[in-house]
Amino acid sequence: MASPLTRRAVLTGGVAALGTGTFFAAGGQNLFYSLITEASAAENLDPPTAHQLAATGKITLVDIRRPDEWAKTGSGEHAHRLDLRRDDFIAELDKLLDGDRSAPLALICARGVRSARENNKLIAAGFTNVIDVPEGMLGNKRGPGWIKRGLPLNLAK
Repeated sequence: MASPLTRRAVLTGGVAALGTGTFFAAGGQNLFYSLITEASAAENLDPPTAHQLAATGKITLVDIRRPDEWAKTGSGEHAHRLDLRRDDFIAELDKLLDGDRSAPLALICARGVRSARENNKLIAAGFTNVIDVPEGMLGNKRGPGWIKRGLPLNLAK
């Protein structure tokens, strides 16, 4: 019978091998985010295009992350901060869009997981012009994200 130390070493090695294998199986990307990311029915924009369109007022860009995330990284310049977890999230979106659910609305989160899910929910709720910024603020397999692209940030808390 193997000793507890031997079992622990084998288990640790197996977990490490599994982690390494899934990292490389995903092309060097984090497979966890690949597995939990929902396909978005929304149009996609890269961060530079989202920044330019938000700066010119052609879209309403909303950072749907949590306040502690905004505090750590800032949010994209011209993005409205609206925590996805708020009970009045859709009502606040309606206010930002002056009640026009056909107005262009782009969501950004950390890595594109929450924005994809929420865009699908907004489409189901009657928003007809939703846009996803799937790279997010921090990047993923789709690209480096807002921050690594060196786009301007709003650091105000």
